[in-house]
Order: sequence, then structure tokens, then C-alpha cells
Amino acid sequence: MDNIFDLTGKSILVTGASSGLGRHFAVSLAKAGAAIVGAARREDALAALVAEIGAAGGKAYALKMDVTDMGSVRDGVAEAVRLTGGLDGLVNNAGVNARGPLLEQTEANWDKVMNANLKGVFAVGTEVARAMVARGKGGSIVNIASLLSFRQTQNTTPYAVSKAGVVQLTQQMALELAEYGIRVNAVAPGYFETDLNRAFLASEAGIRLTNRIPMGRTGNYDELTGPMLLLLSDAGSYITGSTISVDGGHRVNSF
Repeated sequence: MDNIFDLTGKSILVTGASSGLGRHFAVSLAKAGAAIVGAARREDALAALVAEIGAAGGKAYALKMDVTDMGSVRDGVAEAVRLTGGLDGLVNNAGVNARGPLLEQTEANWDKVMNANLKGVFAVGTEVARAMVARGKGGSIVNIASLLSFRQTQNTTPYAVSKAGVVQLTQQMALELAEYGIRVNAVAPGYFETDLNRAFLASEAGIRLTNRIPMGRTGNYDELTGPMLLLLSDAGSYITGSTISVDGGHRVNSF
């Protein structure tokens, strides 16, 4: 039986690809055979990503794009289509955080997080969907949600609300795009060390939180690879509108 998780011949755009989970997604999907368009604002980091994938025998392109700017998104998706001949997949990963108590949050913080984490997912997702519809071959979109789409914790209000919105947006997109053969799902990671949370996880509060995870640890990046391959490959051909939690049981923990 052929490997239904194989991505050979597919082209996938990954936003927020310059570091953290986005970079991991780009590298791991390239290893599975996909041609990658890595999008972010940091051109130097993207150049390093493209070089790494190329050295391993894969194919990748760098794309400077700001997901909070609709013009940048339109131009970026058009360039991604030009580079690849057409997109088969999207990993909507770009995002930011603004930690702090609710009563100290500002309008600027709120707008910064919502623009990147929710407006950005909407902007890139709908623009890629338009390109997929025009191509007529369907495709798969994976939005990156969060454990905090479903649970609450201190000092994360704008982030948590934005990620809750990503889950609802995913379901709305899945409903409206199914007729075009476009599947839309989300992956909701629990705690994985990234640039956004490294300092917190090293703090006393972060250590206490880690100890409350049923599996007793934070996640390893490779533990996100399987769900991504499932949703982006033919293995997930009948999955749409779903959110897969990858959190060591944290979401179902009662305390």
C-alpha cells in the first residue's frame, strides 16, 4: 500500500516559518516530500530555513510577508502560487502574545494580538482558499489554535481569546469551503517551548504549570508532526472542521 501520509508533489505555504513551531513544520513537511514556501517578516531567518531544507534534498522558497497587512498577504499568496505553480496546503501558524494581567492590558496589546492571531489567519486562509478555488484541485488548510482556545490561565487574555476565535473560524471555513474540495482543520498545541513562552516555562509559575500536565512534561516538536501529516495528506481526506489537541492531556485535566 502506498504511503498515504506522503506529501510528494504537494506545495505548502507555512506562515511564521522563521522560528519555533513554524520552522519545525516547514522542515518536517519538506522531509515528507512537500515543496515549502516559508513566509515571515525576517528574511535572514527564512534564508537559513531554505538553505537547511535544500541541503537535506528538499525544495523551499522564502517569502517575506506580514500577515497583519492585507496587501502583503495578497501579494505574498500570489507570489507563492507563482513560485510553486499552485498551493495544495497551508499551515496558518504566525502569531504573537502579550502576557500580562487583564487590568494592565492595553488597546495596543489587544490589537497587536488580534491582528496577528485572528485577522492574520482569516486573511491568509481566505486568500489561499481563493487561489485553491481558482485552481480547481481542492487543498488542505491547517490553522494553529492552542490549548488556550478551550481553557483559561492567568495573564493571557488577548492570546486566549484570539485562539478561541481561530477554532470557530476553522469551523466556519470548513463549512463554506467543503464544496470546493478544501478541508480546513486546526491543531491545538499545549505547552511546547517557543520564543513566545520560553521565559514563562522557566519561571516558578511555568514549572508549576508543567507539573499539572497529566503526562508530566511539555511537548516535543516532533510530537506535532504526525497530526500535521494526517491533516495535510491524503490520510486525512475525510477530516474537516476538526481541531486536534496535542497537549499531553492538559485540556481534559480538571485542575
